[in-house]
Amino acid sequence: MAKWGEGDPRWIVEERADATNVNNWHWTERDATNWSSDKLKSLLLGVSVDSEDGNCEVTEVSKLEGEASINNRKGKLIFFYEWNLKATWTGKSKSGVKYKGSIEVPNLSDENDMDDLDICVTLNKDEPETPLVNLMKTKGAEKIREALGSYVGFLKSEFTQGMILPTANGVAKLQPSSQSTATTDKTRISSSSSTAAPNNTSVNTGVKIPTCKFSMRETFLTSPAELYRVFLNQEMVQAFTHAPATVDGERGGKFRLLGGNVFGEFTELIPDEKIVMRWRYNNWPCEHYATITLTFLDRISETELKVECRGVPNSEEEQTKEGWKRYYFEAIKQTFGYGARLF
Repeated sequence: MAKWGEGDPRWIVEERADATNVNNWHWTERDATNWSSDKLKSLLLGVSVDSEDGNCEVTEVSKLEGEASINNRKGKLIFFYEWNLKATWTGKSKSGVKYKGSIEVPNLSDENDMDDLDICVTLNKDEPETPLVNLMKTKGAEKIREALGSYVGFLKSEFTQGMILPTANGVAKLQPSSQSTATTDKTRISSSSSTAAPNNTSVNTGVKIPTCKFSMRETFLTSPAELYRVFLNQEMVQAFTHAPATVDGERGGKFRLLGGNVFGEFTELIPDEKIVMRWRYNNWPCEHYATITLTFLDRISETELKVECRGVPNSEEEQTKEGWKRYYFEAIKQTFGYGARLF
């Protein structure tokens, strides 16, 4: 028997309390199918392009069949994903005429490069001819290719966190896969690289996201009960966002609006007084949510809305503030006539 500390390094366990997959030697597998399905939908919904002829937007992902998984063997990650998807795009010409068509991508997989993807764009049979089809086949297809490339990038960066564990000397070493990680001009992820910790200090292999908290106040010429309903009623949300939305206005209910760019869950509801929700933009790091608390204060002839935001990524503070002012405060006032002075 080897002396303590002199055995095969694959089996050295004294430096890990849990002795889990020491030195990343054992085969582990993680199912990424459900995560991938949600990620693909969030990245595709809301993809839009414009030209002098009008604008087009992906409004629905109607079919998403396939699977994805990640395997870790001897510290090397092996990615597998294979998807067949179909989506709906809607277009609107400068004259206001609306059109609808389909997008099909049958071969999104680890065996194909992004440049080899088949992106088939068609116009529905009952629709008249329009130059918007060519817009979707060119600029639209390129935006879709970027979104799918983002998915691969997220799969290889965010979802893999924790799969490569610290080795006996405290260094988490990741071997790159054969395919390069795709990048996007819309979504960026920042993470700090791990280095060896001196004196056997434990190494944190997770990604730390610097966050901030802030609050905003706005006054609306309506009652707390009516303003409270605006945030929970699906028809009213669709009215002030001017787009399809999904809103389950109950505790634990999900919401998705603004073309899938904003989504989350209601975690606490006190009728006419308070709404607490897990809330995020779709380009934030995966599974990172801010906590948004809405407090409705009765000011006799008007309602003061206090919005407290916690856990917003530092880099997203200004965007989040401007987003709430533009897509919530101003849009609600303009749509329902609740206009009042700004604080």
